[in-house]
Amino acid sequence: MSPSSLRKPALFTALLACSALLPTVGQTPPVAQSSDNSKYASVVLDATSGEVLFSRFADERRYPASITKVMTLYLAYEALEEGRIKLTDQLTVSPRAAAQPPSKLGLAAGQSISLDDAMRATAVRSANDMAVAIAEHIAGNEAEFTSRMTAKARELGMHSTRFTTANGLPDTRQATTANDLAILSRAVMRDYPQYYRYLGLHDWYFNGRDYRNTNGLLATGRGYDGIKTGFTNASGYNLSASAVRNN
Repeated sequence: MSPSSLRKPALFTALLACSALLPTVGQTPPVAQSSDNSKYASVVLDATSGEVLFSRFADERRYPASITKVMTLYLAYEALEEGRIKLTDQLTVSPRAAAQPPSKLGLAAGQSISLDDAMRATAVRSANDMAVAIAEHIAGNEAEFTSRMTAKARELGMHSTRFTTANGLPDTRQATTANDLAILSRAVMRDYPQYYRYLGLHDWYFNGRDYRNTNGLLATGRGYDGIKTGFTNASGYNLSASAVRNN
């Protein structure tokens, strides 16, 4: 997708069907709305103006699951723009990255992959191992990287978000809101339109295999151009999606 097309008025949808509510430090755990909707929260807004078109439980805390990877990629785009890394960089897969559970690309410890392919694997395959490999390449270790993720979240105005993993695998300390994910999704569209295309790739061919994006909306022909899906048992099914229709 071209940067110019991103400047068109766009309908951005952040739908978060997530976990039971999480307490903040020093607070009594909040009570879920009901057994039917305790994992549900959503917000729909105009990506250009920020106007909220629909909102339900959008400020209630939820688990982000693999939508976490949007922040991982955001920090990778930032490092690329600042010249700290290059798309041609070769990432060596660490034992920690290789040990991540599926979904994953499945490279063994010691194998290498370009940063470009690692980002494609993260966006299309939702590869947990590649998200960790990117984090380690940029920050040296995942803990330092997730500290940067949380700091960036605060900088962007995501005040209810804390990141503790680069890939969104279950961690009770890691939480967000639908509104915060909307902020992140708008930010990646606004700040890095030249890299936003990674989040809209329908498929990706690597080592003799064709991978299809976990976001099935991209192939519907209805104007969807991103962004990310997610799932854990605790979170339920998550979706952050964007679409442009009739300009």
